[in-house]
Amino acid sequence: MNPSELRGIVIATLQGIAPEVEAARLRDDLPLRRQVDLDSMDWLNFLLGLNKALGVEIPEKDYARLTTLAALLDYLQHKLSERSAS
Repeated sequence: MNPSELRGIVIATLQGIAPEVEAARLRDDLPLRRQVDLDSMDWLNFLLGLNKALGVEIPEKDYARLTTLAALLDYLQHKLSERSAS
């Protein structure tokens, strides 16, 4: 999956939780939860939605690493690459 496709899936999943999110206004370098005002339950639902959409397990121990959109995309790309290499 190329980075553009992955970003589209992440944004669509995010908009499924927070329909008011405007993709064009999201910044890759700012904390994602603050940009879209997700509470902890919405954040968890977002990560579960990514698991469902991508088939990527995101262990709770990794949640703290997923602060920005860029960090999340890098993490998911790495997980997808690991899965395809197996």
